[in-house]
Amino acid sequence: MITSVDCRIDATMSMTLSSSGLNKIGSLHIAQTCLSMPSRHRSWRLLCSPICSASVSLLVEERRSTFDREKADRLVKDLKKVFNSGKTKTYEWRIAQLTSMLKMIEENEADIYRALYQDLSKPESEAFISEVAMTTGSCKLALKELDQWMKPQKAKTTVTTYPSSAEIVSEPLGIVLVISTWNYPFLLSLDPVIGALAAGNAVVLKPSEIAPASASLLSKLFREYLDNSAVKVVEGAVDETTALLEQKWDKIFYTGNGRVGRIIMAAAAKHLTPVILELGGKCPAVVDSNTNLQVSAKRIVAGKWGCNNGQTCIAPDYIITTKAFAPKLIDALKNELVEFFGDYPMKSKDMSRLINLYHFKRLTSLMDEDEVSDKIVVGGQRNEEQLKISPTILLDVPETSQIMQEEIFGPLLPILTVDNVEDSFNIINSRSKPLAAYIFTSDEELKKAFVRDISAGGMLINDTIIHLTVDSLPFGGVGESGMGSYHGKFSFDSFSHKKGVLYRGFTGDSPTRFPPYTPAKLRLLKALISGDIFQVLRSMIGLPKN
Repeated sequence: MITSVDCRIDATMSMTLSSSGLNKIGSLHIAQTCLSMPSRHRSWRLLCSPICSASVSLLVEERRSTFDREKADRLVKDLKKVFNSGKTKTYEWRIAQLTSMLKMIEENEADIYRALYQDLSKPESEAFISEVAMTTGSCKLALKELDQWMKPQKAKTTVTTYPSSAEIVSEPLGIVLVISTWNYPFLLSLDPVIGALAAGNAVVLKPSEIAPASASLLSKLFREYLDNSAVKVVEGAVDETTALLEQKWDKIFYTGNGRVGRIIMAAAAKHLTPVILELGGKCPAVVDSNTNLQVSAKRIVAGKWGCNNGQTCIAPDYIITTKAFAPKLIDALKNELVEFFGDYPMKSKDMSRLINLYHFKRLTSLMDEDEVSDKIVVGGQRNEEQLKISPTILLDVPETSQIMQEEIFGPLLPILTVDNVEDSFNIINSRSKPLAAYIFTSDEELKKAFVRDISAGGMLINDTIIHLTVDSLPFGGVGESGMGSYHGKFSFDSFSHKKGVLYRGFTGDSPTRFPPYTPAKLRLLKALISGDIFQVLRSMIGLPKN
């Protein structure tokens, strides 16, 4: 019989609810469902989460975690021993791991789709595009370019080191920890791991327990396909993550929200460990009246509801348009929603469900807030048992409302109106810098102003989301939306140390470098540093400076 629920928040707060208090949780049903941990776990966990993280968990524990600080310490020591052997640094090892990774995805594509459907009811087409195709694309790029990425880069030298040559050598950092999230559990786990392996590191992946089917499959596949002496998966929740964060890593890569990002960064700071934080924020989409309305509406709907039903860190979080243009935009969005999901979107098989009951309750509370519930102009339907909320558009919600204060991370889309489209810039700049910012316009001057005046992790003109697919662009946040970047060679660079190396022979020393110092040596030194060949010659033959 269940006697208590251990509720941990942000790995820093905990409280225990008695069994009599379980009824107060309301609709957080204690049941073995697809939201629970895999059956092989002896402890059953009803998992809940704030935005883009596994930082809140309601756990019913029958035993303590088996992965504790002692095991984490042993894990890191074993990995360090493997790394120090030089095994992971070789081109052959890196290629072998990337080849196995690609094989792993291609041979288990059907299992990946099943896990994603179990965790998120993610449609197969969407799963292929956003999880399988993008991950295999990253693998193939790394396999193709790794030889070039690993080659030292020639660097210029100066007259003060003549004769000499110099280069920049990319070397692996060492032992890295990747803490992934639940909304794209394969892409956001494997993409950074691909970069870490390409750079020659030993890697530990901590997948999100909020997507248990995906986490379990990742653990199984890593054991079967990759070098288990240097590449590990640790499953679990707060206890396991805490044990991992107590260790000294050479880099930590975290995808999630800012609150947990601060915890990650504080833990890393104890060891002076560098971090990459891929966070989120409220990504704005400005829609000018001077635009192709039908195309703009289609691309907004695709980026908001066609990508994991709004559970995407770079999905449009809110729209800003003019008061005069808002009715036309709403009509266009409604038409595209019908084209995408039919007259009854709650029944559509082309839309993911919400990850769990916690998020369903969080989103419905945003909709039901005073001065917000009467602003719904499209949608608003909900089904708790199916964990679904229909695509919902709200017009002119108060900027002080909760829906405009936190990242929505779901199928709700507020529209704010302004008198002039340029006024949207002030609204965006009054908030934290977003992970992505979008504008739809045919006005070239407005495009230039948007790029110049709006700071964001990334930016896309006249579309949404798809800048993520361009591997020649860095993907990452700025300010509270994150730090560091990855994708393509940026992933390789993020998990590498750029070591500067200067080569010299045993000839060519200038007498100006060594004592005893004399006025003549000083004149020659100044002439050399100035680069004035005429003065160098004058100094060498003892002529005074003009």
